[in-house]
Amino acid sequence: MSQEYTVGQRVGDYETLAVLGAGGMGKVYKVRNVISDRIEAMKILLPNLGSQKELADRFLREIKVLASLSHPNIASLRTALTLDDQLVMIMEFVEGVTLSSRLQSGPLPPAGAINYVEQVLTALSYAHHLNIVHRDIKPSNMMLTPQGVVKLMDFGIAHSGGDRSLTMTGTMLGSVNYMSPEQVNGGPTDARSDIYSLGASLYELVTGQLPFRGDSNYSLMEAHVKEIPKAPMVLQPGIPNALNQIILIALAKEPEKRFQSADAMRVALQSVGTGVSQWSGVTDYPVQSAKSPTASAPAIVAPVWPATPVPVAVSAALPAPTPTAVATAPNVFPPPPAAGGNHRGLYVALGALLVVGVLFAAAIYLPWRVRTQANAQKPNPTISTPTVQPPNPPTDITPVQPVNTPGDLNATNMPKKQPPTKSGSDADKAKQQSEAVAKAEEEARAKAAAQEKADEEARAKAAAEAELEEGKTQYDQISARSSSADQLLENLKGEQRAQGLTLRGDVVSAQQRMETNLARALTALQSGDSAKAKKYMESAERDLEFLEKFLGR
Repeated sequence: MSQEYTVGQRVGDYETLAVLGAGGMGKVYKVRNVISDRIEAMKILLPNLGSQKELADRFLREIKVLASLSHPNIASLRTALTLDDQLVMIMEFVEGVTLSSRLQSGPLPPAGAINYVEQVLTALSYAHHLNIVHRDIKPSNMMLTPQGVVKLMDFGIAHSGGDRSLTMTGTMLGSVNYMSPEQVNGGPTDARSDIYSLGASLYELVTGQLPFRGDSNYSLMEAHVKEIPKAPMVLQPGIPNALNQIILIALAKEPEKRFQSADAMRVALQSVGTGVSQWSGVTDYPVQSAKSPTASAPAIVAPVWPATPVPVAVSAALPAPTPTAVATAPNVFPPPPAAGGNHRGLYVALGALLVVGVLFAAAIYLPWRVRTQANAQKPNPTISTPTVQPPNPPTDITPVQPVNTPGDLNATNMPKKQPPTKSGSDADKAKQQSEAVAKAEEEARAKAAAQEKADEEARAKAAAEAELEEGKTQYDQISARSSSADQLLENLKGEQRAQGLTLRGDVVSAQQRMETNLARALTALQSGDSAKAKKYMESAERDLEFLEKFLGR
């Protein structure tokens, strides 16, 4: 049976009404259940499940995931069945347009975007509590009904619990414009990966632009890992600052810096109207709250220093000296007797005084006379110098070297000031100059060697960067060729399945090897290992050339 259905064709109990969409896994039709007359959506997997086991497994995974979900903001699964070797999924038909289609008429008002994203967060909170991660959140998977209800669609690459059964190629599935850094790196994903993709979607809804742009898938994936997006307020100044911060938090590179749950992001969006300061009630995500008012600092009391003392004049402080009379020396001699008295006492006193004076003169004169006569009797000395010799000047005496003290001002006792010593002899000077020249030459050689090493490292780094850029270009070229070859192979598979045929085993194996080696090359490029990436790309290109030759290209 062909994978193509025509309008009006009946498939089991369903009549096809229109084609709703098509993808790599199959097509979605609008159908009518002829028994209940209910309009539903029918999603079919490409036929011949045996040759496409990986796609079949993924399709079955989506069926099981959707079967476990029941939420008003998630398109529900009605049933699943197999019709003529085709796996068929009957789903709720959601009438409306995708938010991606809505964006074609321009960015959404912030209030409307917040309303729609809150509904998606409600659906994600429900799914995450069931340990289900969507991994392909984007506006084209959000259906907006005429009643304003948003339905989350397409759980095709969702995983549940510890399910890691997707292949390496499968881990790279998703929409590159909304892919989280951990998805790009092929690492494990959790609820915070959906938060990142929803942040990128909200960015586009309110600005009309994607957070990152690039001319190739590689440049886009590299931007998700390394670049910081422009603030939404730069592109749309009317966006509230709180909403701007919420989007940037959701787009944090490290999962631990994003909102840690869908509920946390939803509460943050609800607080946009009342201010960012109310986010403090949410505890499971990083908060960039508004600055709180600064608490009043205690008053600073300047120390009171003592007043400067007022100088008091000495004349005012001291009592004025009181002049005193000079005491008159007592008179040694008795006062003269009064006139008219007896003169006998006077004569007696005068005689006594005369006797005392004679005795006193004799006491002085007689010893001097005796010494003079004795000296006259001695022979004259032969020394011509005077009898009384003046002291010899200090230079004629050999003194004991005194210890000079700072207070000693005798220049003769101080050590003589030595003349300043010279830096050295001419030979010493020449030696010092030679050593200085040798040292300068050694430093110059070391500096030149360091510069040469730095230049060599810079050349090596530039060469490595150039080689890495060349590897990226080569990857993009091979990736584009492989996508074209894959499309041709899918068309060929469809034609052969219509005739009951399958592709040759060597062609299928070559296609699988090509995809695996391309995925490994991408991982190597992301880690900066251009040599390993080149090896994987050479292997992928060999298989690609084989496939192109098989396809007649």
